[in-house]
This record gives sequence, C-alpha cells and structure tokens, in this order.
Amino acid sequence: MNSGDIAFMIAATGLVMLMTPGLALFYGGMVRSKNVLAVTMQSFICLGLVSLIWILFGYSLAFAPDVGGLIGNLDWAMLQGVGQAPGPYSATIPNLLFCAFQLMFAVITPALITGAFAERIKFSAFLAFTVLWTCMVYLPVCHWVWGGGFISKHGGLDFAGGTVIHINSGAAALVAALMLGKRKGWGHESFHPHNITMTILGAGILWFGWFGFNAGSALAANGIAVNALVTTQIAAGMAALSWIIAEWLVQGKPTTLGAASGAVAGLVAITPGAGFVSPVSALTIGLVAGMICYFAVRSKSRLGYDDALDVVGVHGVGGFWGAIATGIFASKAINPAGTDGLIHGNAGLVMNQFIDAATTVGYSIVVTFIILKLIDITIGLRVSREEEIQGLDLSQHSETGYSF
Repeated sequence: MNSGDIAFMIAATGLVMLMTPGLALFYGGMVRSKNVLAVTMQSFICLGLVSLIWILFGYSLAFAPDVGGLIGNLDWAMLQGVGQAPGPYSATIPNLLFCAFQLMFAVITPALITGAFAERIKFSAFLAFTVLWTCMVYLPVCHWVWGGGFISKHGGLDFAGGTVIHINSGAAALVAALMLGKRKGWGHESFHPHNITMTILGAGILWFGWFGFNAGSALAANGIAVNALVTTQIAAGMAALSWIIAEWLVQGKPTTLGAASGAVAGLVAITPGAGFVSPVSALTIGLVAGMICYFAVRSKSRLGYDDALDVVGVHGVGGFWGAIATGIFASKAINPAGTDGLIHGNAGLVMNQFIDAATTVGYSIVVTFIILKLIDITIGLRVSREEEIQGLDLSQHSETGYSF
C-alpha cells in the first residue's frame, strides 16, 4: 500500500461527505422559509440512513464479486472481509477506505432527488423512498458501471459518476416531480428562493467537495487526479459564465442564483470525463453545459412539470451532456486506461456513452415509478393541503427555521 494514496483518499472521502451538507444548504436557500428545515433535513438524514444500508449489505451488492452482470453477491455483507488490506479496486489503499469513499457517493445520490419533490412530500414517504430507491436503483446501477456489471463491459466511460449519480438521479427526479404533482399555487403564486446567500454558500461547498468527488476517483495521488481537479475547476467556472450570459441575453439581467446553478451544471457535466479529457476540452464541456442546462430549466414551465429545485434540468440534462461529451473528447493521451473519443477518431465511444446513459434513464424511470406508486398506495406520498400551506417545517418536524 501507499501512504500518500491513503492520505489523499482519506481527504477525498471527507470532501465528498461535506458535499451532502453543502447540498442541504444549496437546496435549503432555494425554497420558501417555511420549508427550509424540511429540505435540509432530507439531505442531512441521508448521511445516516444510507450509511446503515451501505454497511449492512449495500457495499457488497454494489462492489462484491459479480452475479450475472446485474448485482454483486453478499460476500461483503456487514463488511465481512473488508478491512485494512487492499481490495480488487485499488492495490494501494485499504478496501475499507474504498468502501468509505464510495459510501459518500451513495449518500448524496438520493439526496439530489429531493429537489424535485421539495415542499410537498411526507417525511415518512421520503424515508421509505430513500431506502427503496437506494436498494433497487442505486446499488444495481453502481454495480453495472463500476462493480463489474454488464455496463462496465460495454466500453463506456464514467470516471466519477455522471451515469451512476447524475443521470440516475435526474431521471428519478422527473418521475418524482410528475407523480407528486405541482406545489399548491405553482404557476400562479410567487415561489422565490428565500435565501440566495445560503444557496451560494451551499454551491461553494459543493464546488469545494467536488474536487474530492472527481480527483478522488483516480483512487491515487497521481497525475490523473491532478487532471481531474483542473478539469473540474475549468468546467464549473465556464458553466457559471455561460449560464449568466444566456440569462443576461434572454432575461435582461444576470442573477446570483444563475451563477450558482451554472457552476453546479458544469460540475455535473465534467464528472464522467474529468479523468479522461483535457483541460481545454473541459472548457468546451462547461460552456455548453451552462447554456443547455439554463434552457432546460426554463423549459420546465412550458412542459408543465414542477421540478422545484431543477434537478432534471441540471443533473439529468447536464449529466447526459457530460456522458456524450466524454464520448467526444476522451483521450488516451490523458488517461491510458480510457478510450479515445470522437475527436480522436473513435465515433463508437459516443454511441457507447449514449447507450449506457439511455439504459440508466430507462431503468431508473421504471423502477422509480414502481417505488413511488407502492409508497403512495401504502402510506401516501404527499402532505395534506393544510400541511403544505402551513409549511413542512412545522407540519413534519414541529420546528421553524427562523425566529424573528
């Protein structure tokens, strides 16, 4: 084992963990003040709930030896055999450290979906959804892409979770927004964010943590990690710029919320290719991501679905663009373990990326629909009209975010 790699991955694991509280602040500032605690709670509690699943059997199903290309076996349930010795995914760090690093990815993925049904879901329904979705959607897709499943044999690339995390959660978010329906008064009343300062702070924490998210996915303190860090910074910055430029041209003024949303869109888009594309390619990926995600978010009102905090437009659309962009710009000169993309003469990689992304979208949509329908039939998904008007902070948690 390598002490430098171990130290680097411990730091990267801590950075990715911090992203979930950062997401709580990012989302919390975007809702009305009567729902700020409910929304932040939905992200924060994933740190406990998903950790429990991961230790009991989640890590094993995601990363233990493959069963039929679909799921891992239970050899590592309760972390049996997962200790300080290296595992099959890295020869220089303990298997237990790899487990901890991947846990942080599992934690934030269902938390991302919460933005789609913010301000209207029962907390009990949210907990049930998180457990079922993590087990039935996240764990299989994670195994397919990273754990030796069938997608990993297909030839596609996903360096740090564009398919596993962002496309997966974006597809689920669309289903959730449609099934829970619009918030009371949506389209007729003002739904302005109550604290953009909080949202900017959350975006900054996400950006900071994303260096661990992407650079850490190299699993070593090496040149690939450095490349991932640099491409992450460039793509996020360019997307923040292109989002506010598009906003300025269309709406007449650039907004702070637009800059924060654009940065996250760039971070999402670079995730699958961070360790496979050059910094110059990352510049293009970020510029395009900011623009297309801006227009995707604007289109939701025309399409008639209430994705409260723009999960579909940012994570779904941004993640899909990132997967395709990886197929365009990937270079073996950057990462010999990868594959050359379209601009280096391999058009087939774009098709592989599209198939992998589309497969994930289809699976996530179908299973998410089944999960939400089951919850709706049993305990119900949505709070009552009176509880929604009162606000979820009081109706679900008997708390208020602010005392004036």
